[in-house]
Amino acid sequence: MKIAGLDIGTTGCKLTVFDENGVYLNNAYRDYPVRRALSGHEIDLSAMMESVYEVIEEMAQRYADIGGIGVTSFGETFVMTNESGEPLHNAMLYTDPRGAEECAVLVKKLGSGRIAQITGLAPHEMYSISKIMWVKAHLPEVYAAAKRIHLIEDFVVWHLTGKAQIDYSLATRTMAFDISYLSWSKEIFDAAGIDISLMSKPVPTGTSAGAITLAAALRTGLNKDCIIVSVSHDQISAAIGAGAFDESVAVDGAGTVECLTPIYDSLPDVKDMSRNNFSVVPYVLPGKYVAYAFSYTGGALIQWCMDTFGKGETNETMEAAYSEDEPTGLLVLPHFAGAATPYMDTGSKGAILGLTTSTTPAEIYRACMEGVAYEMRLNYDAMRKSGISFTKLNATGGGAHSKVWMQMKADILNKPITALKTVNAGTVGSAMMTGIAVGIFTDLSDAATHMVKETETFMPRLQMHQKYMEIYERYRKVYAAVRPLV
Repeated sequence: MKIAGLDIGTTGCKLTVFDENGVYLNNAYRDYPVRRALSGHEIDLSAMMESVYEVIEEMAQRYADIGGIGVTSFGETFVMTNESGEPLHNAMLYTDPRGAEECAVLVKKLGSGRIAQITGLAPHEMYSISKIMWVKAHLPEVYAAAKRIHLIEDFVVWHLTGKAQIDYSLATRTMAFDISYLSWSKEIFDAAGIDISLMSKPVPTGTSAGAITLAAALRTGLNKDCIIVSVSHDQISAAIGAGAFDESVAVDGAGTVECLTPIYDSLPDVKDMSRNNFSVVPYVLPGKYVAYAFSYTGGALIQWCMDTFGKGETNETMEAAYSEDEPTGLLVLPHFAGAATPYMDTGSKGAILGLTTSTTPAEIYRACMEGVAYEMRLNYDAMRKSGISFTKLNATGGGAHSKVWMQMKADILNKPITALKTVNAGTVGSAMMTGIAVGIFTDLSDAATHMVKETETFMPRLQMHQKYMEIYERYRKVYAAVRPLV
C-alpha cells in the first residue's frame, strides 16, 4: 500500500507518494493563477480543484494501490459554495485588503483581548471571519445562496469524500475558533452575524474523512477504498514532518516564508502572545499547542537577491564569493513584502543599510541571509517570556540545504540546528498522519522513525555568536528608524 500527502499552496499544489516504509517514491505538481490587484487578491478555487484532480490522477496512474491521501493547505482563505460544492465567488487570500472595517467592528463589539483569549489570535483582517462578514455585507446574494463555508483543506476533502470536516489547526485561522474548547465560538459568530451552521465540523488533526466517493474515484483513477485524511494547516503539517513533538524541539521552516514554530506542552499566556501578534494553535498531540513567528520573506528575499544581483550566478557561487567567516556588517530589514510578527505591519518596506561603492553582490546576498536570521532572533526574544524552552531546532525547506545559512542561524540564535533531508516537510507530515490513519504506522513516533531523516547538525559558535549579537543590537533599532520614512 502507498500513502500520499497533498500539500495545497497559494499558487500550486503537490501530491507526494511514499511506500509502506515511508520511502519517497514520486510527486506531481500543478500551479494555478492568483489575481492580485489594488481592489483585491483572489484565487479561483474551481481552477485549484482541477489542479488537485490532475496531480492525484497523475500519481494514481503510476501507483494503483494508493491507500490514503492526507490533505494539508494554506490558511485563512475561504469560499462559500452551493449545495453541489460549486464556489459562488472567487476566494480572497489573506493579503486581500478587504475586511479591515469588519474586523474593527468585531473588535469594537468584543474587544481585542476577548477575541485573543478565545481564538489565540491578535485580531487582524487577514483572518477569515472578517472577510466572511465583508462578503455578507457587499455580496448579500452570495451569502444568501451559500449552503456551506469552506477553507481550503475542507473544500478539497468535501469534494473527494462528501464529508464536511475541518481540522482544529486550520479552523483556528478563521479567528472564530475557540482553542480552549476546540469548537466554533458561538460568541464570535453571533457578534459577526454569520450562521455558524455553514461551517464544517471541527475534528482533531489527522482525522479520516472516509473513503473517496465513486465520482472522485472515476475522476482521479484512485481505487474506491482510498481513504482521505483531514490533516492540518500547512505549518502544523510541516512541524509534524520535522519530527517536533515536545517543548525541546522547535521548527525552522526555511521556505519562501521563514517560520519559527515552538511547541508548548500546555496553553501559553494568550494575552502575552497576542501582544506580539503570535498565533497560538492547537497541535496534533492533545493538550499541546504551537505558536507561529514568521517573516514573509525568507527564501523569497534570497530569490529576489539572486534575481537582482546574481545574474549568471548560482546560490552556491554567491555563497562562496563571500569567503570571510565574519558578519558583513550590513543591516538588511527583510520587510520586502511587509512585516510579519511581531509587528504585523503590511506597510513596512525592506531596507539595506551600510552600502558603499566597494560593496559586492556577494556581500548583499550574505547580508540578506543575516537579515532573515536577525528577524528570527527578534521573534525568538519576543517569545522568551511566554515560556519557550526548546534546546534545538529542526530545519525544513529549501534553505535547510544551505550549510552557510544553517550555521549562521545556529550562531545567531545560539541553538543547535539540524537540517532535515526533506525539502517539503508539509507533504511528509501529511503522509505521516495518513500512514497512522490507514494503519501503516502505529503512532507519531513510529511514523517519524520511518520518515523524518536528519542530515547534519550545526552547533553554535560562541565567538561568532558574540560578533553577530553586536550587530544585532543595531538591527533591533532599524525598523523604528526606517518605518517613519517609508
